[in-house]
Amino acid sequence: MTDTVRIGVLGCADIAVRRMLPAFAAHPGTVVTAVASRDPAKARRTAERFGCAPVTGYAELLAHGGVDAVYLPLPAALHADWTEAALAAGKHVLVEKPAAPDAATAARLCDLARAAGLALVENVMFVHHPRHAAVHKLLADGAIGELRSFQAVFTIPAPPDRDIRYDPELGGGALADIGLYPVRAALHLLGDGLETVGAHLAAGPGRRVETTGAALLRTRDDVVAQLEFGMAHAYRSEYRLRGSDGEIHVDRAFTPPADHVPEIAVHRGGRTERIRLAPFDQVAAAVDAFVTAVRERAAPDPAVVGQAALLDAVRRSAARR
Repeated sequence: MTDTVRIGVLGCADIAVRRMLPAFAAHPGTVVTAVASRDPAKARRTAERFGCAPVTGYAELLAHGGVDAVYLPLPAALHADWTEAALAAGKHVLVEKPAAPDAATAARLCDLARAAGLALVENVMFVHHPRHAAVHKLLADGAIGELRSFQAVFTIPAPPDRDIRYDPELGGGALADIGLYPVRAALHLLGDGLETVGAHLAAGPGRRVETTGAALLRTRDDVVAQLEFGMAHAYRSEYRLRGSDGEIHVDRAFTPPADHVPEIAVHRGGRTERIRLAPFDQVAAAVDAFVTAVRERAAPDPAVVGQAALLDAVRRSAARR
């Protein structure tokens, strides 16, 4: 493989066309060589827009000799099977979240990638934003004293009725699509060892998947994490960390646009300090991180399995109610 990573895209989903394909096209270390769809016309339209070859069928793209790595934005229920097929074809993989339906499958995929010396990266973009590293440093520096609790909320308005997130056969449901963000934020900021204390998942009227949910987690040190998520709500995207001496608040935490001026609010001693950072493109950063993983043939991030295990635990806890 040359220094330039040749990308093939499995599917023409909205996130691929709107965010990831432009990011790949703009990155100096990648070139999009092919895009596949089961619909030849859709593959052709997307390929023309990004100056690459159209391919009919996902297996045909994996056989393409001009592809080093694939980006996989298919419906969630198809992620694991096509990730495994791509790894078997010798391709590095950037897969949309969730990478797998459960922790056992996530672990198996990571083992396959590790054994083959291939990069397998789950596309959770917000973890690349430097604001969260800045929050980590504030915690380490004792900005709010000893950490006591964490709260994270990600909710969105209801998608259109025919949205695939309402389809259980395609891996739909609020937990895997929306709840993954606060779950991953808890893992990212609080570390390993999180235990699920309780959870609740509920389907809206006429829906076959959960459209809202909440979970209560705790760390080994009894820091409590309260998570709320859903796709029938007013938009909220934030987290708070409360300590013995103050609170850190991060708004627009999970999907800030590239031109957004990120801010961290630190409340302590009756005063509020607002720390402003430079705008940052977390989509470009996610592509850059994938390119680095491909070039280094990096082992999969353990958080892929850790996150899947937490989602499993939330489902089990909700099912016991």
